[in-house]
Amino acid sequence: MDTKTLSTSLIESEATGLLTRLDQVKPFVMHETMVLAAALPRDAQLLIERFLHSGRNDLRRQLASFLDWLHGEGQFATAAEQQHRFVLIRLQFNVVLAQFDLFTEVVTQRSEHSTGVWLSGLDILAQDALRVETSDDGDTRLVVYLARGAGAAIRRAKTRLPGGKPNPVGIIRLPRERMIGSGIASSLVHEVGHQGAAQLELVPSLRAEIERRTTGNPGGIWEAFSQWVSEMVADLWSVATVGITSTIGLLAVVSLPRYFVFRPSGTDPHPMPYLRVLISAAMGNALYPHPQWQELTRVWKAMYPLAGLPAEHAAWIRNCEARIGDLVELLLTHPVPLADGRELGSIFPLGERQPGQLLRLHQAWGDDFGVMARQRPALVFAVLGQAKAAGRITAADESSRLSSLLTAWAVRGSLDLMGSPAPVRGHSPHTFTTTALTTRR
Repeated sequence: MDTKTLSTSLIESEATGLLTRLDQVKPFVMHETMVLAAALPRDAQLLIERFLHSGRNDLRRQLASFLDWLHGEGQFATAAEQQHRFVLIRLQFNVVLAQFDLFTEVVTQRSEHSTGVWLSGLDILAQDALRVETSDDGDTRLVVYLARGAGAAIRRAKTRLPGGKPNPVGIIRLPRERMIGSGIASSLVHEVGHQGAAQLELVPSLRAEIERRTTGNPGGIWEAFSQWVSEMVADLWSVATVGITSTIGLLAVVSLPRYFVFRPSGTDPHPMPYLRVLISAAMGNALYPHPQWQELTRVWKAMYPLAGLPAEHAAWIRNCEARIGDLVELLLTHPVPLADGRELGSIFPLGERQPGQLLRLHQAWGDDFGVMARQRPALVFAVLGQAKAAGRITAADESSRLSSLLTAWAVRGSLDLMGSPAPVRGHSPHTFTTTALTTRR
Protein backbone atom coordinates (compact mmCIF):
# COMPACT_ATOMS: atom_id res chain seq x y z
CA MET A 1 0.00 0.00 0.00
CA ASP A 2 1.52 3.33 -1.04
CA THR A 3 1.84 6.27 1.33
CA LYS A 4 -1.14 8.16 -0.13
CA THR A 5 -3.47 5.15 0.11
CA LEU A 6 -2.31 4.42 3.66
CA SER A 7 -2.89 8.01 4.83
CA THR A 8 -6.37 8.04 3.28
CA SER A 9 -7.19 4.76 5.00
CA LEU A 10 -5.98 6.04 8.35
CA ILE A 11 -7.95 9.29 8.05
CA GLU A 12 -11.11 7.44 7.01
CA SER A 13 -10.73 5.08 9.97
CA GLU A 14 -10.37 8.00 12.37
CA ALA A 15 -13.38 9.78 10.87
CA THR A 16 -15.64 6.74 11.21
CA GLY A 17 -14.27 6.30 14.73
CA LEU A 18 -15.40 9.81 15.55
CA LEU A 19 -18.88 8.96 14.29
CA THR A 20 -18.98 5.88 16.51
CA ARG A 21 -17.89 7.85 19.59
CA LEU A 22 -20.34 10.64 18.76
CA ASP A 23 -23.20 8.12 18.75
CA GLN A 24 -22.18 7.11 22.27
CA VAL A 25 -22.92 10.62 23.56
CA LYS A 26 -26.54 10.21 24.67
CA PRO A 27 -29.07 12.80 25.85
CA PHE A 28 -29.00 13.32 29.62
CA VAL A 29 -32.52 11.93 29.93
CA MET A 30 -31.15 8.54 28.80
CA HIS A 31 -28.17 8.12 31.11
CA GLU A 32 -28.61 10.26 34.24
CA THR A 33 -30.72 8.78 37.03
CA MET A 34 -32.44 11.06 39.52
CA VAL A 35 -35.72 11.41 41.35
CA LEU A 36 -38.17 13.68 39.54
CA ALA A 37 -37.95 16.35 42.23
CA ALA A 38 -34.21 16.70 41.57
CA ALA A 39 -34.58 17.19 37.83
CA LEU A 40 -33.62 20.38 36.06
CA PRO A 41 -36.45 22.81 35.36
CA ARG A 42 -38.25 21.41 32.34
CA ASP A 43 -37.64 24.37 30.07
CA ALA A 44 -33.96 24.50 31.07
CA GLN A 45 -33.64 20.77 30.35
CA LEU A 46 -35.18 21.26 26.91
CA LEU A 47 -32.88 24.19 26.12
CA ILE A 48 -29.80 22.18 27.11
CA GLU A 49 -30.84 19.00 25.27
CA ARG A 50 -31.73 20.92 22.10
CA PHE A 51 -28.44 22.82 22.23
CA LEU A 52 -26.37 19.64 22.59
CA HIS A 53 -28.49 17.73 20.04
CA SER A 54 -27.95 20.51 17.50
CA GLY A 55 -24.19 20.39 18.06
CA ARG A 56 -24.06 16.62 17.61
CA ASN A 57 -26.16 16.76 14.45
CA ASP A 58 -24.01 19.51 12.95
CA LEU A 59 -20.89 17.48 13.62
CA ARG A 60 -22.48 14.30 12.22
CA ARG A 61 -23.31 16.17 9.00
CA GLN A 62 -19.75 17.49 8.78
CA LEU A 63 -18.34 13.99 9.20
CA ALA A 64 -20.69 12.54 6.58
CA SER A 65 -19.79 15.35 4.18
CA PHE A 66 -16.09 14.78 4.83
CA LEU A 67 -16.36 11.03 4.16
CA ASP A 68 -18.28 11.72 0.94
CA TRP A 69 -15.54 14.13 -0.10
CA LEU A 70 -12.83 11.61 0.86
CA HIS A 71 -14.43 8.93 -1.35
CA GLY A 72 -14.95 11.42 -4.17
CA GLU A 73 -12.75 14.29 -5.24
CA GLY A 74 -10.79 13.98 -2.01
CA GLN A 75 -9.14 10.86 -3.44
CA PHE A 76 -7.09 13.15 -5.63
CA ALA A 77 -6.18 15.56 -2.82
CA THR A 78 -2.79 15.41 -1.13
CA ALA A 79 -2.40 13.63 2.18
CA ALA A 80 -1.72 17.03 3.78
CA GLU A 81 -5.04 18.42 2.51
CA GLN A 82 -6.95 15.36 3.70
CA GLN A 83 -5.34 15.60 7.13
CA HIS A 84 -6.00 19.35 7.36
CA ARG A 85 -9.71 18.90 6.73
CA PHE A 86 -9.99 16.03 9.17
CA VAL A 87 -8.15 17.85 11.97
CA LEU A 88 -10.60 20.76 11.76
CA ILE A 89 -13.49 18.34 12.22
CA ARG A 90 -11.77 16.60 15.12
CA LEU A 91 -11.33 19.96 16.84
CA GLN A 92 -15.06 20.49 16.48
CA PHE A 93 -15.64 17.04 18.00
CA ASN A 94 -13.66 18.12 21.06
CA VAL A 95 -15.77 21.27 21.28
CA VAL A 96 -18.94 19.15 21.32
CA LEU A 97 -17.48 17.02 24.12
CA ALA A 98 -16.44 20.13 26.07
CA GLN A 99 -19.99 21.48 25.85
CA PHE A 100 -21.40 18.13 26.96
CA ASP A 101 -18.99 17.93 29.90
CA LEU A 102 -19.94 21.45 30.99
CA PHE A 103 -23.57 20.45 31.45
CA THR A 104 -22.63 17.03 32.84
CA GLU A 105 -21.31 18.82 35.93
CA VAL A 106 -24.72 20.39 36.37
CA VAL A 107 -26.79 17.26 35.81
CA THR A 108 -24.75 14.53 37.52
CA GLN A 109 -25.16 16.02 41.01
CA ARG A 110 -28.91 15.69 40.65
CA SER A 111 -28.44 12.00 41.41
CA GLU A 112 -26.91 12.67 44.83
CA HIS A 113 -29.20 11.86 47.76
CA SER A 114 -30.79 15.04 49.17
CA THR A 115 -28.31 17.28 47.33
CA GLY A 116 -30.06 16.74 44.00
CA VAL A 117 -33.42 17.85 45.38
CA TRP A 118 -31.88 20.84 47.15
CA LEU A 119 -30.29 21.91 43.85
CA SER A 120 -33.69 21.80 42.20
CA GLY A 121 -34.99 24.06 44.97
CA LEU A 122 -32.05 26.41 44.44
CA ASP A 123 -32.88 26.55 40.71
CA ILE A 124 -36.25 27.96 41.74
CA LEU A 125 -34.65 30.44 44.15
CA ALA A 126 -32.29 31.63 41.41
CA GLN A 127 -35.14 32.11 38.95
CA ASP A 128 -37.13 34.03 41.55
CA ALA A 129 -34.17 36.28 42.42
CA LEU A 130 -33.81 37.25 38.74
CA ARG A 131 -37.25 38.87 38.74
CA VAL A 132 -37.41 42.57 39.54
CA GLU A 133 -40.28 45.04 39.45
CA THR A 134 -39.45 46.24 35.95
CA SER A 135 -39.63 42.81 34.32
CA ASP A 136 -39.98 39.08 34.85
CA ASP A 137 -37.17 36.64 34.09
CA GLY A 138 -37.88 36.74 30.34
CA ASP A 139 -36.60 33.69 28.48
CA THR A 140 -33.48 33.29 30.65
CA ARG A 141 -33.20 30.07 32.63
CA LEU A 142 -30.78 29.44 35.48
CA VAL A 143 -29.49 26.14 36.87
CA VAL A 144 -27.25 25.46 39.87
CA TYR A 145 -24.50 23.01 40.80
CA LEU A 146 -21.94 22.68 43.59
CA ALA A 147 -18.15 22.75 43.52
CA ARG A 148 -15.22 22.78 45.90
CA GLY A 149 -13.75 26.04 47.12
CA ALA A 150 -15.13 29.16 48.74
CA GLY A 151 -16.12 31.15 45.66
CA ALA A 152 -19.26 31.15 43.53
CA ALA A 153 -19.37 31.89 39.80
CA ILE A 154 -21.78 32.12 36.89
CA ARG A 155 -21.50 31.31 33.22
CA ARG A 156 -24.22 33.69 32.06
CA ALA A 157 -26.93 32.72 29.62
CA LYS A 158 -26.25 33.86 26.05
CA THR A 159 -22.50 34.23 26.59
CA ARG A 160 -20.21 32.27 24.27
CA LEU A 161 -19.37 28.64 25.01
CA PRO A 162 -16.42 26.69 23.57
CA GLY A 163 -17.05 26.70 19.83
CA GLY A 164 -18.67 30.14 19.85
CA LYS A 165 -22.34 29.20 20.33
CA PRO A 166 -24.38 31.11 22.92
CA ASN A 167 -24.99 29.39 26.24
CA PRO A 168 -28.65 28.25 26.36
CA VAL A 169 -28.98 28.64 30.16
CA GLY A 170 -27.18 30.44 32.95
CA ILE A 171 -25.03 28.04 35.01
CA ILE A 172 -24.38 29.03 38.62
CA ARG A 173 -21.60 27.30 40.55
CA LEU A 174 -21.93 27.43 44.32
CA PRO A 175 -19.41 26.38 46.99
CA ARG A 176 -20.41 23.06 48.52
CA GLU A 177 -19.26 24.23 51.94
CA ARG A 178 -22.05 26.86 51.94
CA MET A 179 -24.79 24.21 51.98
CA ILE A 180 -27.09 24.70 53.69
CA GLY A 181 -28.19 27.96 55.35
CA SER A 182 -29.27 31.44 54.35
CA GLY A 183 -25.65 32.23 53.46
CA ILE A 184 -26.06 30.20 50.29
CA ALA A 185 -28.50 32.88 49.13
CA SER A 186 -25.82 35.55 49.46
CA SER A 187 -23.57 33.80 46.96
CA LEU A 188 -26.38 32.60 44.69
CA VAL A 189 -28.17 35.95 44.39
CA HIS A 190 -24.86 37.73 43.79
CA GLU A 191 -24.34 35.49 40.75
CA VAL A 192 -27.95 36.03 39.67
CA GLY A 193 -27.14 39.74 39.89
CA HIS A 194 -24.49 39.34 37.19
CA GLN A 195 -27.15 37.87 34.90
CA GLY A 196 -29.69 40.56 35.80
CA ALA A 197 -27.18 43.36 35.31
CA ALA A 198 -26.31 42.02 31.86
CA GLN A 199 -29.96 41.80 30.84
CA LEU A 200 -30.58 45.39 31.97
CA GLU A 201 -27.28 46.58 30.44
CA LEU A 202 -26.30 48.19 33.72
CA VAL A 203 -22.54 47.84 33.75
CA PRO A 204 -21.69 49.92 30.64
CA SER A 205 -23.91 52.85 31.65
CA LEU A 206 -22.78 52.75 35.28
CA ARG A 207 -19.13 52.56 34.30
CA ALA A 208 -19.57 55.54 31.98
CA GLU A 209 -21.16 57.55 34.79
CA ILE A 210 -18.46 56.60 37.28
CA GLU A 211 -15.67 57.32 34.81
CA ARG A 212 -16.94 60.87 34.44
CA ARG A 213 -15.80 61.28 38.05
CA THR A 214 -12.26 60.22 37.10
CA THR A 215 -11.71 63.09 34.66
CA GLY A 216 -8.53 64.89 35.67
CA ASN A 217 -7.93 62.39 38.46
CA PRO A 218 -6.22 59.33 36.90
CA GLY A 219 -5.34 56.59 39.34
CA GLY A 220 -7.80 57.94 41.86
CA ILE A 221 -10.56 56.39 43.94
CA TRP A 222 -13.28 56.63 41.30
CA GLU A 223 -11.06 54.83 38.85
CA ALA A 224 -10.96 51.92 41.30
CA PHE A 225 -14.75 52.08 41.66
CA SER A 226 -15.05 51.91 37.86
CA GLN A 227 -12.91 48.77 37.81
CA TRP A 228 -15.12 47.17 40.50
CA VAL A 229 -18.50 48.19 39.13
CA SER A 230 -19.59 44.79 37.76
CA GLU A 231 -19.06 43.12 41.14
CA MET A 232 -20.61 45.99 43.07
CA VAL A 233 -23.78 45.82 40.99
CA ALA A 234 -24.03 42.09 41.69
CA ASP A 235 -23.54 42.78 45.41
CA LEU A 236 -26.28 45.42 45.23
CA TRP A 237 -28.64 42.91 43.60
CA SER A 238 -27.93 40.49 46.43
CA VAL A 239 -28.39 43.01 49.25
CA ALA A 240 -31.56 44.39 47.69
CA THR A 241 -33.01 40.87 47.34
CA VAL A 242 -32.12 39.15 50.63
CA GLY A 243 -31.10 42.03 52.90
CA ILE A 244 -28.59 41.51 55.68
CA THR A 245 -28.38 37.83 54.72
CA SER A 246 -26.28 39.03 51.79
CA THR A 247 -23.76 41.09 53.76
CA ILE A 248 -23.32 38.49 56.50
CA GLY A 249 -22.79 35.84 53.82
CA LEU A 250 -20.25 38.06 52.07
CA LEU A 251 -18.44 38.67 55.36
CA ALA A 252 -18.12 34.92 55.83
CA VAL A 253 -16.72 34.42 52.32
CA VAL A 254 -14.05 37.14 52.60
CA SER A 255 -13.01 36.40 56.20
CA LEU A 256 -9.44 35.60 55.20
CA PRO A 257 -5.98 36.10 56.65
CA ARG A 258 -5.30 39.79 57.17
CA TYR A 259 -2.91 40.08 54.23
CA PHE A 260 -5.60 39.05 51.73
CA VAL A 261 -8.30 41.25 53.25
CA PHE A 262 -6.19 44.38 52.69
CA ARG A 263 -4.41 43.32 49.52
CA PRO A 264 -4.91 45.77 46.62
CA SER A 265 -7.14 44.23 43.95
CA GLY A 266 -4.82 45.10 41.05
CA THR A 267 -6.73 44.24 37.86
CA ASP A 268 -9.24 42.04 39.72
CA PRO A 269 -12.82 43.32 39.27
CA HIS A 270 -13.59 42.34 42.89
CA PRO A 271 -13.13 45.15 45.40
CA MET A 272 -10.59 44.75 48.17
CA PRO A 273 -12.36 42.47 50.69
CA TYR A 274 -12.11 45.04 53.49
CA LEU A 275 -13.83 47.71 51.41
CA ARG A 276 -16.26 45.27 49.80
CA VAL A 277 -17.93 44.45 53.13
CA LEU A 278 -18.16 48.15 53.98
CA ILE A 279 -19.74 48.91 50.59
CA SER A 280 -22.24 46.07 51.02
CA ALA A 281 -23.24 47.34 54.47
CA ALA A 282 -23.59 50.88 53.13
CA MET A 283 -25.85 49.61 50.35
CA GLY A 284 -27.98 47.83 52.93
CA ASN A 285 -28.24 50.91 55.14
CA ALA A 286 -29.26 53.07 52.17
CA LEU A 287 -31.92 50.60 51.02
CA TYR A 288 -33.10 49.35 54.40
CA PRO A 289 -32.09 51.84 57.14
CA HIS A 290 -31.49 50.12 60.48
CA PRO A 291 -28.82 50.19 63.22
CA GLN A 292 -27.82 46.62 62.30
CA TRP A 293 -25.68 47.87 59.41
CA GLN A 294 -23.58 50.16 61.60
CA GLU A 295 -23.20 47.34 64.13
CA LEU A 296 -22.02 44.97 61.43
CA THR A 297 -19.58 47.61 60.14
CA ARG A 298 -18.15 48.10 63.63
CA VAL A 299 -17.65 44.35 64.05
CA TRP A 300 -15.90 44.07 60.68
CA LYS A 301 -13.55 46.97 61.48
CA ALA A 302 -12.76 45.43 64.86
CA MET A 303 -11.87 42.16 63.15
CA TYR A 304 -9.55 43.92 60.70
CA PRO A 305 -8.18 47.18 62.16
CA LEU A 306 -6.17 49.43 59.86
CA ALA A 307 -3.46 49.78 62.50
CA GLY A 308 -0.22 48.27 61.33
CA LEU A 309 -0.77 48.87 57.61
CA PRO A 310 1.73 51.01 55.70
CA ALA A 311 0.70 54.64 56.15
CA GLU A 312 0.16 55.29 52.42
CA HIS A 313 -1.98 52.18 51.98
CA ALA A 314 -4.06 52.95 55.06
CA ALA A 315 -4.61 56.52 53.81
CA TRP A 316 -5.83 55.24 50.44
CA ILE A 317 -8.27 52.88 52.15
CA ARG A 318 -9.60 55.72 54.35
CA ASN A 319 -10.06 57.92 51.27
CA CYS A 320 -12.02 55.15 49.57
CA GLU A 321 -14.09 54.68 52.70
CA ALA A 322 -14.92 58.38 52.74
CA ARG A 323 -16.37 58.09 49.21
CA ILE A 324 -18.52 54.98 49.80
CA GLY A 325 -21.61 57.08 50.55
CA ASP A 326 -21.24 58.96 47.26
CA LEU A 327 -20.70 55.68 45.40
CA VAL A 328 -23.82 54.06 46.86
CA GLU A 329 -25.91 57.14 46.05
CA LEU A 330 -24.67 57.04 42.45
CA LEU A 331 -25.58 53.34 42.17
CA LEU A 332 -29.04 53.65 43.67
CA THR A 333 -30.04 56.75 41.69
CA HIS A 334 -28.61 55.53 38.39
CA PRO A 335 -31.30 55.51 35.66
CA VAL A 336 -31.75 51.97 34.32
CA PRO A 337 -31.50 52.12 30.51
CA LEU A 338 -33.97 49.29 29.89
CA ALA A 339 -36.45 50.23 32.63
CA ASP A 340 -37.75 53.53 31.26
CA GLY A 341 -35.11 55.42 33.18
CA ARG A 342 -36.24 54.25 36.61
CA GLU A 343 -33.62 54.55 39.33
CA LEU A 344 -31.75 51.34 40.00
CA GLY A 345 -32.64 51.34 43.68
CA SER A 346 -36.36 51.46 42.88
CA ILE A 347 -36.62 48.24 40.85
CA PHE A 348 -36.29 45.94 43.87
CA PRO A 349 -39.03 44.96 46.38
CA LEU A 350 -37.93 47.50 48.98
CA GLY A 351 -41.13 47.58 51.03
CA GLU A 352 -41.23 43.92 51.95
CA ARG A 353 -37.48 43.64 52.59
CA GLN A 354 -37.23 46.29 55.34
CA PRO A 355 -35.77 44.67 58.50
CA GLY A 356 -38.83 45.42 60.60
CA GLN A 357 -41.16 44.00 57.97
CA LEU A 358 -39.04 40.84 57.65
CA LEU A 359 -39.21 40.28 61.40
CA ARG A 360 -42.98 40.89 61.40
CA LEU A 361 -43.34 38.27 58.68
CA HIS A 362 -41.22 35.86 60.68
CA GLN A 363 -43.46 36.35 63.68
CA ALA A 364 -46.64 36.02 61.60
CA TRP A 365 -45.46 32.85 59.90
CA GLY A 366 -44.26 31.31 63.15
CA ASP A 367 -43.36 27.67 62.60
CA ASP A 368 -46.04 27.17 59.95
CA PHE A 369 -44.07 25.36 57.28
CA GLY A 370 -47.01 25.40 54.86
CA VAL A 371 -47.21 29.19 54.96
CA MET A 372 -43.48 29.61 54.33
CA ALA A 373 -43.54 27.11 51.46
CA ARG A 374 -46.11 29.27 49.65
CA GLN A 375 -43.98 32.43 49.67
CA ARG A 376 -41.44 33.64 47.14
CA PRO A 377 -38.21 31.75 47.91
CA ALA A 378 -36.08 34.92 47.94
CA LEU A 379 -38.40 36.48 50.51
CA VAL A 380 -38.21 33.38 52.72
CA PHE A 381 -34.41 33.44 52.67
CA ALA A 382 -34.47 37.15 53.55
CA VAL A 383 -36.90 36.56 56.44
CA LEU A 384 -35.00 33.65 57.95
CA GLY A 385 -31.65 35.39 57.49
CA GLN A 386 -32.99 38.50 59.23
CA ALA A 387 -34.45 36.39 62.03
CA LYS A 388 -31.08 34.71 62.57
CA ALA A 389 -29.27 38.07 62.53
CA ALA A 390 -31.71 39.31 65.18
CA GLY A 391 -31.11 36.24 67.33
CA ARG A 392 -34.63 34.86 66.95
CA ILE A 393 -33.52 31.54 65.47
CA THR A 394 -30.29 29.59 65.60
CA ALA A 395 -28.14 28.59 62.64
CA ALA A 396 -29.29 25.00 63.18
CA ASP A 397 -32.97 26.05 63.08
CA GLU A 398 -32.35 28.05 59.91
CA SER A 399 -30.55 25.19 58.18
CA SER A 400 -33.26 22.68 59.06
CA ARG A 401 -36.08 24.90 57.83
CA LEU A 402 -34.35 25.86 54.60
CA SER A 403 -33.49 22.25 53.84
CA SER A 404 -37.17 21.31 54.18
CA LEU A 405 -38.31 24.33 52.18
CA LEU A 406 -35.90 23.67 49.29
CA THR A 407 -37.21 20.13 49.18
CA ALA A 408 -40.81 21.34 49.21
CA TRP A 409 -40.25 23.82 46.40
CA ALA A 410 -38.52 21.15 44.33
CA VAL A 411 -41.27 18.57 44.93
CA ARG A 412 -44.08 21.00 44.19
CA GLY A 413 -42.27 22.17 41.10
CA SER A 414 -41.97 18.62 39.78
CA LEU A 415 -45.63 17.86 40.54
CA ASP A 416 -46.71 21.10 38.89
CA LEU A 417 -44.78 20.18 35.74
CA MET A 418 -46.39 16.75 35.53
CA GLY A 419 -49.70 18.40 34.77
CA SER A 420 -48.38 21.31 32.72
CA PRO A 421 -48.21 21.69 28.95
CA ALA A 422 -44.86 22.26 27.30
CA PRO A 423 -43.46 25.64 28.38
CA VAL A 424 -43.72 28.61 26.06
CA ARG A 425 -40.94 31.06 25.40
CA GLY A 426 -40.56 33.61 28.17
CA HIS A 427 -42.78 31.79 30.67
CA SER A 428 -41.49 29.85 33.66
CA PRO A 429 -43.34 26.62 34.45
CA HIS A 430 -42.58 27.11 38.15
CA THR A 431 -45.59 29.35 38.65
CA PHE A 432 -46.49 27.66 41.91
CA THR A 433 -43.56 29.35 43.60
CA THR A 434 -42.90 32.47 41.58
CA THR A 435 -46.37 33.69 40.74
CA ALA A 436 -49.44 31.82 41.88
CA LEU A 437 -48.58 31.57 45.56
CA THR A 438 -46.79 34.87 45.93
CA THR A 439 -48.29 37.13 48.57
CA ARG A 440 -49.52 40.50 47.38
CA ARG A 441 -47.25 43.47 48.00
